Amino acid sequence: MKNKDEISVELESDQLTWLDQIVSDYDFPDESKALRVLIDYAIQDGDADLIFSPENMRCQHC
Repeated sequence: MKNKDEISVELESDQLTWLDQIVSDYDFPDESKALRVLIDYAIQDGDADLIFSPENMRCQHC
């Protein structure tokens, strides 16, 4: 049995547009699945120090 919790996430409109395109391109059922895939990838194969380093922090909306 899956143990999913519901959360609320705020995204900029261009981020949501990109996410919607990923959902369409990869035939995901919804944005939630696409986000879970991204998070699982970061957990399993990502390097948190690299992902969240100041050099890689990209804030296009600050």
